[in-house]
Amino acid sequence: MNVLFFLTPKENVAYIYHDYTVRQALEKMKHYHYSAIPIIDREGHYIGTVTEGDFLWGMLERNSITLKDAESWKLSELPLYRDNQSVKIDADIEDLLQLAFRQNFVPVVDTHNIFIGIVTRKDIMQYFATSAIDSNTAAYKEKTITMQQII
Repeated sequence: MNVLFFLTPKENVAYIYHDYTVRQALEKMKHYHYSAIPIIDREGHYIGTVTEGDFLWGMLERNSITLKDAESWKLSELPLYRDNQSVKIDADIEDLLQLAFRQNFVPVVDTHNIFIGIVTRKDIMQYFATSAIDSNTAAYKEKTITMQQII
Protein backbone atom coordinates (compact mmCIF):
# COMPACT_ATOMS: atom_id res chain seq x y z
CA MET A 1 0.00 0.00 0.00
CA ASN A 2 1.24 3.48 -0.89
CA VAL A 3 1.44 6.53 1.37
CA LEU A 4 -0.52 8.49 -1.26
CA PHE A 5 -3.57 6.35 -0.50
CA PHE A 6 -3.89 8.14 2.88
CA LEU A 7 -2.61 11.60 1.82
CA THR A 8 -4.49 14.79 2.53
CA PRO A 9 -2.91 17.13 -0.04
CA LYS A 10 -1.23 20.39 0.91
CA GLU A 11 -4.04 22.50 -0.55
CA ASN A 12 -6.42 20.91 2.00
CA VAL A 13 -4.10 21.35 4.98
CA ALA A 14 -3.44 24.43 7.06
CA TYR A 15 0.25 25.17 7.57
CA ILE A 16 2.35 28.11 8.64
CA TYR A 17 5.48 29.72 7.31
CA HIS A 18 8.70 29.74 9.30
CA ASP A 19 8.93 33.56 9.12
CA TYR A 20 5.54 34.10 10.81
CA THR A 21 5.40 35.73 14.20
CA VAL A 22 4.30 33.63 17.14
CA ARG A 23 1.02 35.56 17.17
CA GLN A 24 0.33 34.80 13.49
CA ALA A 25 1.00 31.13 14.10
CA LEU A 26 -1.22 31.05 17.20
CA GLU A 27 -4.06 32.76 15.36
CA LYS A 28 -3.89 30.31 12.47
CA MET A 29 -3.90 27.33 14.86
CA LYS A 30 -6.87 28.84 16.72
CA HIS A 31 -8.76 29.44 13.47
CA TYR A 32 -8.38 25.81 12.38
CA HIS A 33 -8.73 24.35 15.89
CA TYR A 34 -5.41 22.52 15.50
CA SER A 35 -3.23 21.38 18.38
CA ALA A 36 -0.23 21.05 16.04
CA ILE A 37 0.53 22.51 12.62
CA PRO A 38 3.26 21.97 10.00
CA ILE A 39 5.86 24.67 9.41
CA ILE A 40 7.26 25.23 5.92
CA ASP A 41 9.63 27.76 4.41
CA ARG A 42 8.65 30.07 1.56
CA GLU A 43 10.07 27.60 -0.97
CA GLY A 44 7.77 24.88 0.40
CA HIS A 45 10.31 22.78 2.33
CA TYR A 46 9.04 21.09 5.47
CA ILE A 47 10.75 22.63 8.53
CA GLY A 48 8.95 20.95 11.42
CA THR A 49 5.72 20.97 13.39
CA VAL A 50 4.80 23.36 16.16
CA THR A 51 2.43 22.29 18.94
CA GLU A 52 0.38 24.06 21.57
CA GLY A 53 2.92 22.81 24.10
CA ASP A 54 5.75 24.50 22.19
CA PHE A 55 3.95 27.83 22.52
CA LEU A 56 3.20 27.29 26.19
CA TRP A 57 6.73 26.28 27.13
CA GLY A 58 8.24 29.01 24.97
CA MET A 59 6.11 31.69 26.60
CA LEU A 60 6.92 30.41 30.07
CA GLU A 61 10.65 30.40 29.33
CA ARG A 62 10.49 33.97 28.02
CA ASN A 63 8.32 35.11 30.94
CA SER A 64 6.00 36.61 28.37
CA ILE A 65 2.45 35.47 27.93
CA THR A 66 0.87 38.46 26.19
CA LEU A 67 -0.21 38.57 22.58
CA LYS A 68 1.52 41.94 22.29
CA ASP A 69 4.86 40.24 22.98
CA ALA A 70 3.97 37.47 20.52
CA GLU A 71 3.68 40.05 17.70
CA SER A 72 7.41 40.74 17.69
CA TRP A 73 8.55 37.21 18.47
CA LYS A 74 9.48 35.20 15.38
CA LEU A 75 8.28 31.61 15.14
CA SER A 76 11.82 30.61 14.13
CA GLU A 77 12.96 31.69 17.63
CA LEU A 78 10.51 29.31 19.31
CA PRO A 79 12.10 26.03 20.43
CA LEU A 80 10.26 22.96 19.16
CA TYR A 81 10.16 20.31 21.87
CA ARG A 82 8.95 17.43 19.67
CA ASP A 83 10.50 16.33 16.43
CA ASN A 84 7.55 15.44 14.22
CA GLN A 85 9.28 13.53 11.49
CA SER A 86 8.10 13.46 7.92
CA VAL A 87 8.06 10.58 5.44
CA LYS A 88 9.04 10.63 1.80
CA ILE A 89 6.30 10.06 -0.73
CA ASP A 90 7.71 6.61 -1.56
CA ALA A 91 7.98 5.46 2.08
CA ASP A 92 6.86 2.01 3.16
CA ILE A 93 3.56 1.79 4.97
CA GLU A 94 5.46 0.37 7.98
CA ASP A 95 7.48 3.60 8.27
CA LEU A 96 4.26 5.61 8.12
CA LEU A 97 2.63 3.49 10.81
CA GLN A 98 5.62 3.77 13.16
CA LEU A 99 5.44 7.57 13.00
CA ALA A 100 1.63 7.63 13.28
CA PHE A 101 1.89 5.82 16.63
CA ARG A 102 3.80 8.83 18.01
CA GLN A 103 2.30 11.73 16.04
CA ASN A 104 -1.27 12.87 15.34
CA PHE A 105 -0.29 13.38 11.74
CA VAL A 106 2.70 12.56 9.57
CA PRO A 107 3.92 15.22 7.13
CA VAL A 108 4.69 13.86 3.66
CA VAL A 109 7.44 15.34 1.51
CA ASP A 110 8.78 14.68 -1.97
CA THR A 111 12.38 13.74 -2.77
CA HIS A 112 13.42 17.42 -2.40
CA ASN A 113 11.81 17.75 1.05
CA ILE A 114 8.95 19.82 -0.39
CA PHE A 115 5.84 19.52 1.78
CA ILE A 116 3.03 17.86 -0.19
CA GLY A 117 0.51 17.04 2.54
CA ILE A 118 -0.18 15.00 5.64
CA VAL A 119 -1.45 11.60 6.66
CA THR A 120 -3.53 11.70 9.82
CA ARG A 121 -3.63 8.97 12.41
CA LYS A 122 -7.42 9.15 12.20
CA ASP A 123 -7.43 8.34 8.47
CA ILE A 124 -5.16 5.34 9.01
CA MET A 125 -7.31 4.05 11.87
CA GLN A 126 -10.52 4.52 9.86
CA TYR A 127 -9.08 2.57 6.95
CA PHE A 128 -8.00 -0.38 9.08
CA ALA A 129 -11.21 -0.34 11.13
CA THR A 130 -13.32 -0.38 7.97
CA SER A 131 -11.17 -3.16 6.52
CA ALA A 132 -11.56 -5.22 9.69
CA ILE A 133 -15.33 -4.70 9.76
CA ASP A 134 -15.63 -5.61 6.08
CA SER A 135 -13.59 -8.79 6.49
CA ASN A 136 -15.53 -9.80 9.62
CA THR A 137 -18.82 -9.19 7.82
CA ALA A 138 -17.69 -11.32 4.87
CA ALA A 139 -16.58 -14.12 7.21
CA TYR A 140 -19.89 -13.96 9.08
CA LYS A 141 -21.86 -14.19 5.85
CA GLU A 142 -19.86 -17.26 4.80
CA LYS A 143 -20.66 -19.03 8.08
CA THR A 144 -24.32 -18.07 8.26
CA ILE A 145 -26.72 -20.80 7.25
CA THR A 146 -29.96 -19.60 5.75
CA MET A 147 -33.33 -21.25 6.28
CA GLN A 148 -33.42 -22.24 2.63
CA GLN A 149 -30.16 -24.22 3.03
CA ILE A 150 -31.63 -26.13 5.97
CA ILE A 151 -34.84 -27.05 4.18
